Parts: sequence; C-alpha cells; structure tokens
Amino acid sequence: MKSRSESLIRLKKFQVDEKRRQVAQIESMVADFERMAAELDHQIEVEHQKTGITDANHFAYSTFAKAALVRRDNLLASANDMREKLEPAQDELAEAVEELKKVELLDAREHAREDAEQQRIEQAEMDEIGRLRHTR
Repeated sequence: MKSRSESLIRLKKFQVDEKRRQVAQIESMVADFERMAAELDHQIEVEHQKTGITDANHFAYSTFAKAALVRRDNLLASANDMREKLEPAQDELAEAVEELKKVELLDAREHAREDAEQQRIEQAEMDEIGRLRHTR
C-alpha cells in the first residue's frame, strides 16, 4: 500500500513541477518579448532623431525604422498571445498543487491509521505480558 501511495505522490509532484516549469517558461517568454520590443522602441527613437522624420507614412521615412516597427509590433503581439496562455497555465498549476495536497493528506491519514493500529497491537502485547507476569 505504501509503495502505491508513494508512487502517486511522486507522480503528482512531477506534475506540479512540470506545470511550474511551463508557467515560468511562459512568464520568461513574455518578459523577453517585452524587453526586445523596448529595445526596438529605443532603436526607432534613435533613428527618428537621426533622420528627423517620425511620420511612418512620409516618403523619406527610414526603412530600418519601418522594419523595426513591424518587428516590435510582432513581438508585442507574441507577448499578448503568451499572456493569454499564462492564466490557463497558472490555473493548471493551481489544480495540480491541489491534487498533490489531497494525495498527501490521504497518505498522511493512512499512515496515521497504520501507526494507531501498530500502537494498539503493541499495547495489547504489553498488556498480555503484564497480565502473564502478574499471574505468576
């Protein structure tokens, strides 16, 4: 019985760890996308200052700035997509943690029952030894 519950606990712990890794990975990706987009914003601003043209529709607008704008927008869109995936991943993590706690609680209850039964048996043996010694 113990090996079965221990195996189940190990499985649930693995699932929790996996969900934590997924959440951390998504959070890291969002942060990376936002950091890269901020760097592109800075590069676009530098290009605007160099050329003196900030209107993307102007005929002489920098091609580098246009490309950087597109890339920045793509990065921000990717960050938003990942943010949408973050909440369900966090919910799955919370659910996995809850399941682990339930299994650990059941295991603790089972161990407590086994310990109580073992103590009852030991007490009965001691009582029998005491009874035998007393009758001699």
